[in-house]
Amino acid sequence: MKHGKKYRESVKKYDPTAVFELKEAVDKVKSLATAKFDETVDLSIKVALKKSQSVRDTVVLPHQFRGEKRVLVFCKAEKEKEAQEAGATFVGAEDLIEKIKGGWLDFDVAVATPDMMKDVGKLGMVLGRRGLMPNPKTGTVTFDLKSALSELKKGRVEFRADKTGVVHLAIGKVSMDSEKLTENIQVVVAEIKRKRPADAKGEFVETVSVSSTMGPGVWVAIKDGE
Repeated sequence: MKHGKKYRESVKKYDPTAVFELKEAVDKVKSLATAKFDETVDLSIKVALKKSQSVRDTVVLPHQFRGEKRVLVFCKAEKEKEAQEAGATFVGAEDLIEKIKGGWLDFDVAVATPDMMKDVGKLGMVLGRRGLMPNPKTGTVTFDLKSALSELKKGRVEFRADKTGVVHLAIGKVSMDSEKLTENIQVVVAEIKRKRPADAKGEFVETVSVSSTMGPGVWVAIKDGE
């Protein structure tokens, strides 16, 4: 990737091996963000997992940074009113399934009642690879549509460790106050620590880094025991 002069000049003053306290790391990321657009701030957390273990859940960020999500709800007729009153953007059953089969995907997150999953499962190839398939582990397969949509609209986001044990998650924008970015990071780290497998040994959170879309990663001094 070719970087501009402003970026190269700022990086000259940056030690890529340095480790900062969280607030300092956030300030450093903001200072290294030189793009002309409002860059996203990304968090990367390396956790110690065995091959048989995984970390996956959702968390509500205290400070939102994206527009309201378009929520699609798969449910039967008797739950449609509840979904609509809870703020769903799209509500339906077979009609939505057929529409999605035809290539329509103009929504950000999907929720389904358990009695719809047999039919929704037919969309696995389409929704699964885009991370849109409803899942009980993330609270998107439920009969309690009011609570599920309330959490989603508050800013609930999903996180999961990849095959190398790294959790990648966008937690804000460079234009946000450092305090708000710091609080979002603290909430995510705390939630990931809470998901530590019972048989995990040693430090669970191995490394934490923060970066902007176009900027370098900045190491954060967060220990597993904190």
